[in-house]
Amino acid sequence: CEHFLISFPPFADFAGQTGVVCDTHVKTVETQSANGKETANIVSKPFDETLKHLLEAQPSAWLDFVGVSGTAEVIDADLSTLAAEADKVLRVTAVQPSAKSGRQARTSAKTSLLHLEFQSSYDAELGERTLLYNVLLLARHKLPVRSVVILLRKKADGPRMTESVVHSDPDDGEPLLLFRYRIVRLWERSVESLLAGALSILPLALLAAVARADLPEVVRRMSVRLRAEATPSQAQELWSAAYILMGLKYDSAFATQLLKGVQGMEDSVTYQDIIRKGKSEGKAEEARSLLMRLGSKRYGTPDAATQSALDAILSLERLELLVERLLEVESWQELLRS
Repeated sequence: CEHFLISFPPFADFAGQTGVVCDTHVKTVETQSANGKETANIVSKPFDETLKHLLEAQPSAWLDFVGVSGTAEVIDADLSTLAAEADKVLRVTAVQPSAKSGRQARTSAKTSLLHLEFQSSYDAELGERTLLYNVLLLARHKLPVRSVVILLRKKADGPRMTESVVHSDPDDGEPLLLFRYRIVRLWERSVESLLAGALSILPLALLAAVARADLPEVVRRMSVRLRAEATPSQAQELWSAAYILMGLKYDSAFATQLLKGVQGMEDSVTYQDIIRKGKSEGKAEEARSLLMRLGSKRYGTPDAATQSALDAILSLERLELLVERLLEVESWQELLRS
């Protein structure tokens, strides 16, 4: 599986909405080992950052997406003192009518948190992890917390995706803890509802309940809305997000062909960076293959340590230099030292 990190500029505000933005490009996880506590940095996958930026652009739009009423702002999701941070947390304010006082009806505002987790692969422990985040957020912010897991593709679904976590007494079976969370399965969502939704939700339409043959029409309708409602920079960012998210379901060649010629796509810096990176990685793999083929004929099959060192070389320039030096040295070890 190929991973790469793309650095996005912050998404422009849509409809004048703003929020408190929390950067979450690297997750810090603390673990216990024989050597004591250790920390590890986990770089988020590109679709993680894409979804977070979409959410930051229009936080209140995501309330509609998961069926919650109110207005929203993004708050700090960092729980790194005890666990990796949650994907995104919104502070939700809902205005509700209260009992009438005399001739005037009064309203009251209720505040809560909405915890969103984006999931692209199956994780049997997701319910337990969601429970942990929920409790930690409650302890930190002293507000009720609703948790919603958004499954981005079918391979993220499975038997443990039950929307509840239950812990029972081992003696009599009585429930000791019952935690409920919601699951949104993106591939089951109506493409029409997403095409009619907020701009920041629009890229998700390509992963909704839509046949592959119907995707060109979906792209056409997205183009119509973006030309009418988005600034050029917003359109570029949203098309880039759409391209990245398509990688969860479709191969890059199909995604590139589908979005080829879309107004704003070719001008997207992020899109061009992805294309350039893909071309560069393809050339590097060709150079690596040539190096292995010619080197094995000259020096023999490399041992495990040598193979590991060769696999760690990512630079196209370095790989091409090693190919050029094959006839100048007498062993893999001497070649790598050069």
